Amino acid sequence: MVEPGTALSSVGALIVKNLELQQIWLKLQQENLEEYVNDFFQDCLSEGVLLASPHILKNALLEALAEFLTIIEDELLVECGLTEAEVRDTYQVAIGRFIRDDDVKPLLGKAFEKKCRAIDANQLRTIWVQRYSPNMPPGFNWDGVAKQYVKDVRRIVRNSPELEELLELEIQESIEEKVREIAGIPPDFNLPKYQEGLRERYSNLNLSSLDTTGCAYNQLKLWRLFIPQNVRQVHQVLPKIYELPKEHQRRLRESNQLDTDISIEELTEYKQVYAQQPIRPINEIINDKDNYRYLVILGDPGSGKSTLLQYLALDWANSTPNDASLQPIPLLIELRTYMRNRDVGQWKNFLEFFHDSSGIVCHLNQHQLVEQLKAGNALVMFDGLDEVFDPGKREDVMTDIHRFTNDYPDVRVIVTSRVIGYKPQRLQDAQFDHFMLQDLEANQIQEFITRWHDLTFTDQVDKHRKRERLQRAIDTSKAIRELAENPLLLTMMAILNRNQELPRDRPELYNQASRVLLHQWDVERALVEHQQLEIQTIDYKDKQAMLRRVAYQMQAAEKEFAVANLIAADELDQILTDYLKTLDINNPRVIARVMIKQLRERNFILCFMGADYYAFVHRTFLEYFCAWEYVWQFEKERTISLEELKSEVFGKHWWNPSWDEVLCLIIGMIQPKIAGHVIEYLIETPDADEWHTDLSHSKLFFAAKCISEVRNRVDIKETADKMLDRLKGLTDGDDPIEKEEAIRVIATIWKDAPETLNLLKAIAQSDRYCYHDYTQLIAVKGLAENWKNDPDTFLLLMELAKSDENGHVGNAAIQKLLKGWKDKPNFLSDLKTLAQSAKHCRVRETAMREWAQGGFSDPDILPLLKRVAQSNDHWHVRAAALEELARGWKDESGIFEFICDRAVNDPYPLKDETNPLKDETNKTPNPRKTALKIIIKQYPDNPQTLPLLRDRAENDPDEKVREFAQTELAQFEKQKSDI
Repeated sequence: MVEPGTALSSVGALIVKNLELQQIWLKLQQENLEEYVNDFFQDCLSEGVLLASPHILKNALLEALAEFLTIIEDELLVECGLTEAEVRDTYQVAIGRFIRDDDVKPLLGKAFEKKCRAIDANQLRTIWVQRYSPNMPPGFNWDGVAKQYVKDVRRIVRNSPELEELLELEIQESIEEKVREIAGIPPDFNLPKYQEGLRERYSNLNLSSLDTTGCAYNQLKLWRLFIPQNVRQVHQVLPKIYELPKEHQRRLRESNQLDTDISIEELTEYKQVYAQQPIRPINEIINDKDNYRYLVILGDPGSGKSTLLQYLALDWANSTPNDASLQPIPLLIELRTYMRNRDVGQWKNFLEFFHDSSGIVCHLNQHQLVEQLKAGNALVMFDGLDEVFDPGKREDVMTDIHRFTNDYPDVRVIVTSRVIGYKPQRLQDAQFDHFMLQDLEANQIQEFITRWHDLTFTDQVDKHRKRERLQRAIDTSKAIRELAENPLLLTMMAILNRNQELPRDRPELYNQASRVLLHQWDVERALVEHQQLEIQTIDYKDKQAMLRRVAYQMQAAEKEFAVANLIAADELDQILTDYLKTLDINNPRVIARVMIKQLRERNFILCFMGADYYAFVHRTFLEYFCAWEYVWQFEKERTISLEELKSEVFGKHWWNPSWDEVLCLIIGMIQPKIAGHVIEYLIETPDADEWHTDLSHSKLFFAAKCISEVRNRVDIKETADKMLDRLKGLTDGDDPIEKEEAIRVIATIWKDAPETLNLLKAIAQSDRYCYHDYTQLIAVKGLAENWKNDPDTFLLLMELAKSDENGHVGNAAIQKLLKGWKDKPNFLSDLKTLAQSAKHCRVRETAMREWAQGGFSDPDILPLLKRVAQSNDHWHVRAAALEELARGWKDESGIFEFICDRAVNDPYPLKDETNPLKDETNKTPNPRKTALKIIIKQYPDNPQTLPLLRDRAENDPDEKVREFAQTELAQFEKQKSDI
């Protein structure tokens, strides 16, 4: 082992010098290894990690990993007979991710324990099979790898006096701690150390299950990315089956497949009660300790339940020691760890868990902790009730939680669980309030995207481009937008977006998302628990293959439930069994039923709906796996010919909205030239079914949509050019709907073509807007969104905003200017120009408001607002000017008197004959009423306010203004009498 002060692990460098896998080690050496060291040594050096020199531990880590990589490579080359190129090209990336796996790191670190004789080879094998591909070749011996690795680690320890001394000290301190406990001297109650432990455990965002190859995301701090979600209170947790349409529920009842204990009336009432619950920020509920002492937070996989609890713990851990001592101590119990340790008899209750468990970040003295709990000075969080898989043990945990709240009634308690399989009655009886995490809203998604790119990009141009690309994909693709509402899947999008383009590359997003969700479908664990079954390997590729068949059956079968994303248990059983038979494994039907039983307990990518029916957690996954199955049959199995793909798949289904996404995904997954043949077929082949003939242009638009899915359009240039010519022809047609759609498609799909820019400019300036022709508006939108960087675009939008007389095109232009050019230098000056000279009053009003809110320092703004409020021809512009005066200049000398004058003398007629808009619904009040509202709100104590109100209540010529003044006057009189 190298001595302190020498180059970092020069011994490791010598070991990997001639390895094919050396790039893995060299890349790892360049990374920040602090977190890796903590994870690696967490079980064997729990105290030593904090005490040891970082240099010693990093060298030990790197040398151990060098030995491990050597053993792996020797096994692949010598025992399995692979070539060096096969090792490098097939396994290097997967092995690099494997040694970074959060479950692998402590397994390898365990070899450093003083009395370690072996590490768990079976667990290493299982992690590889479940999470990484391809499978290791026949003959690969994980037991031999594990044994040799332990021997090499022993040699590393023997060659390092510092490390050997550290291990001896660790053992000695452990013995001394046990002696102190036997003698009645308990562990310390060290809150600063506990804070440090929480920070080490939870500070960095856990992305271990995601593919972050090529990027250093390991230093992303959770609290800098965390977006507090919204929740809605749940008074009744219903099975998923009740989310189906009423007609399906009725049929299930009639066939005795649905419990009848909930009537349709009761179900309707439950849904109405839930829908009526206000959507509230989760922080608001967490902070309301008086009304919500005990909480259950429910949510779907990846919805942010665990992240929420970790954030709450970190919020305390990041406070100063003085502030921390004044706040409740967060005690975060991961129930999966709790049950694992309880099952081996480490302890009996939650207090012993914090006192002595190997699964806790820092031990807290049990006796002092009891005193804190009795005083209510704790926030106890139980994370992952659904991860206690055994139903009986889950009931035991809920009993333990209920008993805990009885023993310590003043302590705040939060429990998290997935919705599927959760039974609320036990904790409802224990006075727990239940809340459902809501999907991320558009503004929350946008905030996350902004933060992510600010934290992960240094190049400002690249950051802006990638951020806008991801936001645009979410805004324009319904399927991607629905997935983005889930925090886990949104994070995956952000990672993927660095090197791939959404929505075109969304199949890769769906593939990665499915892999993450399928890792949790731990079939091997279920087979271990089913003691009569042999443990057999069913990896994620097998699970994906099964899901392809399931999705194909659900989408393609002509039956009532096909569109409803639903499959019966017997059909699911048969599909899984048939596939398992192809693997030549024992008891395929029994294993299929074990897998289905898992779905009843906990949803993965399929979920149990009730009444023996199952569904994909998102319809998006159904569409993806179905498309993949068609591609698989076409490319791999060759059971579908090109002619059948064109006529039987696309020809029969292009008009059906429920097939739209499936067909688009197929186009994106097949070779471009093949996709070109399919698109050509859609363009040129007439429909034999007369019912479809009136949809010919819809077929053309669908074919254009397919072109957008093709990765390399050069391969289908002739077809794409033909399509573009057809669409250009429609822009001069007589059908306004066809014209609008053609322009929209051209602007979106052919946005990089120079002729598109010229076409949109011509249409935007064509002055052909009418109430039935919106092509100008669509052209304006296309220019602003796709050609923002073209200098002519800004000038064109300014001209349209200034010169348009009907207001619709001008208003669209100014809205796009405000959205895209607000940061442009001298933009306030441009607004000033529009506020003074735009032909349409709506444009002038908008420009005036924006200028007023950003141009306080401009000496021209106040005189202009007064002039507009006094003499503009349009009542709504005068009212807007009054509102801006009150907002920005209410304390200026003379403003109160000016507004009083407008409350009396504005020339608003009973019916404004200069505008088509009327005041019949009171949605557009006259400026005198606007002035009165301002005076009442901004100047209630002015001695002239009450006399003015009395005068207007009697003398205003507008009846509605008189009624308003009378109502407000009554309120004034009531307040005066109360005083």
